[in-house]
Amino acid sequence: MRGRHEAMRRLTLALAGLIGAMGVMAAAAASHGDSRNLGAIAAIGLAHGPALLALGLAGRGRLLAIAAALLAAGTIIFIGDLGMREWLGHGLFPGAAPLGGLGMIGGWLAIVVAGLAWNGADHN
Repeated sequence: MRGRHEAMRRLTLALAGLIGAMGVMAAAAASHGDSRNLGAIAAIGLAHGPALLALGLAGRGRLLAIAAALLAAGTIIFIGDLGMREWLGHGLFPGAAPLGGLGMIGGWLAIVVAGLAWNGADHN
């Protein structure tokens, strides 16, 4: 179990870096044109990358691992869909953006639950 937990934390950190980098790249690209999609990708990436970084560095317990997984998956689906629309003219799959949005919302709500359930133990 310890190895799986450590692997999840390492994956969360890697995804935090990837999502943050995509946010910076989208912000740079958006500064050269007028793209609503790139602006949204930048905002989502630069908001959720640091949140995932915090979860990867300090997050302990099952609820925060679930929060990290939901945030990461939701963010990747959402910005992936916007990026596909921007560069290829079609989304990832029907309903991808709302599904990604629900994942991100679910991740943030899982953080709320983890905060309310936290008792100082390492097993929330």
